[in-house]
Amino acid sequence: MSLSETVSKIDSLSDEQRQCIENCNEAAEVCEWCADKCLGDSDIEECARLCRDVADLTSLHARFMARGSNYSTQLAQACAGACEECAEECERHDADHCQVCADVLRECAESCRSMANS
Repeated sequence: MSLSETVSKIDSLSDEQRQCIENCNEAAEVCEWCADKCLGDSDIEECARLCRDVADLTSLHARFMARGSNYSTQLAQACAGACEECAEECERHDADHCQVCADVLRECAESCRSMANS
């Protein structure tokens, strides 16, 4: 069963929440990939650090939303900010993995910002 199929089974979630969970999980995965590719290159160490932070935050936020945590709104705000900062860092680098990561993070930031404001 795919992640989106699993998330669709959680009946307490709105469509917007489901989409945010999927965006957060995608962001976590792409950030892990990007961070791994950045390791060992001193010019993009900050990118790796930010990607690792975002991977942890977005993964945690997805879990909090899935269980209806009261802290989800605050975490959504933190996720949005971290995603935006990391996307800005990724955009500074020409590497394909950084560019893909930046695109995914922009979408995740928008989704998390929407969750924080709802």
